[in-house]
Amino acid sequence: MSSVDTSTETATASPPVKPGEMRLEVVLVAVSDVDRAKRFYEGLGWRLDADLVVDDGYRVVQLTPPGSACSIIFGTGVTTAPPGSAEGLQLSVYDIDEAREDLLARGVEVSEPFHDVTGIFHHAGTEGRLDGAAPERADYGSFASFTDPDGNGWLLQEIKTRLPGR
Repeated sequence: MSSVDTSTETATASPPVKPGEMRLEVVLVAVSDVDRAKRFYEGLGWRLDADLVVDDGYRVVQLTPPGSACSIIFGTGVTTAPPGSAEGLQLSVYDIDEAREDLLARGVEVSEPFHDVTGIFHHAGTEGRLDGAAPERADYGSFASFTDPDGNGWLLQEIKTRLPGR
């Protein structure tokens, strides 16, 4: 059950980390059933980077969303967090409607687009949530949400033009 994706067709190399830089490259996601989670995330079209059974009680699965420089890791013995405890994991997308349609076609329950009453980011939970995309489809303002089978919470955020320096 040990595998590592070494395909250069699906992986994008990133330059080495330079002195003074810090890159977020991996986020741990707590799950109750590793194989179910693996099927779910592969079903989203995420690239399987590794599935390593190191020893009894220690398995590491890493997947990466298309176009992302950051991956997720879950498995057995990799975190003490309770399954489903992650919230606000964010996926930036160019077109929220297109991204929703893709997830729906893959069998994922995804919320309708929403924006926050403040017009800035979003409140925790559903407080301050208004139906529909942000007025004038303002960048960074439109969201949709979904969960994995354990209840780990994901957000899609529409960004067409990034802020300077991003």
